[in-house]
Amino acid sequence: MRVVKKAEERRNEILDAADELFGQKGFDGTSTNDILEKVGIARGTLYHHFKSKEDIMDALIERYSVRLLGAAQEIAADKSVPVVERIINVVMALNVSGGGSEEIMEHIHKPQNALMHQKIQKVIINGVTPILTGIIREGIEKGLFNTPFPYECMEMVVTYANTVFDNDMVQMTNEELVIRMQAFIFNIERLLGVESGSLTYIMKMFGGRNGGGNE
Repeated sequence: MRVVKKAEERRNEILDAADELFGQKGFDGTSTNDILEKVGIARGTLYHHFKSKEDIMDALIERYSVRLLGAAQEIAADKSVPVVERIINVVMALNVSGGGSEEIMEHIHKPQNALMHQKIQKVIINGVTPILTGIIREGIEKGLFNTPFPYECMEMVVTYANTVFDNDMVQMTNEELVIRMQAFIFNIERLLGVESGSLTYIMKMFGGRNGGGNE
């Protein structure tokens, strides 16, 4: 008997199949035929939901975005956690080694998924900056930070963290990474107008959560 599925359910099936295939073969290496075969549907059914493979990729990125930004917003909203720790928690949630996004980032970093990688970076820079800015404004009100440019400061931080700390963009030894992080924290202190050395404990937070997992 032919099973007629609800549109949303069928759409999610297509996205799940594409997600798995992009992870295995890369976006470039996956054909629409591969997706059709995996889901077991006719071409017309696929095109009823998505115009093209790029359209599927955009829908997947939208799904990733909701997950990543939702996690970041949840962390930012938890006022029981100190301001600086919340900032780090948001950044860590987006990091390759940060729990929920690990699986996503693993296959986005494949060369065949370069376009997906670029689109996700755009989402992070445009979506996470305002979330972090809200925490910074809270810190300014509490007298923790002193900057007339909270949004621009966070845009610099997110852009740097999302490019230089991305293994695809800049290849670094562990020693070079440590120096970059020290410099990063040194400059964040100046951007936020806090006393020199007051944020150095952040290094321990990063170190403790990374667990040397980045290869």
